[in-house]
Amino acid sequence: MAQKCEICGKRPMVGNQISHAHNVTKRRWMPNLQRVRILVNGTPKKVNVCVQCLRSGKVEKAVKQSSVKASKPIRST
Repeated sequence: MAQKCEICGKRPMVGNQISHAHNVTKRRWMPNLQRVRILVNGTPKKVNVCVQCLRSGKVEKAVKQSSVKASKPIRST
């Protein structure tokens, strides 16, 4: 699976990890990806989206039909 946001294209960044003794090794910073159901052209689809896109509102989550409950009628006494 590619570590890439399908909305903004964010990918892993590379750099150096530097120890106290100044030993330098390569490391990667991975994006915070979540696999969510979103609406793509009106149909729900599971995609990898970074948290920044979710929080900024660039993505509209799809609502499951079974999770919508019918409201109970209010009983008057």
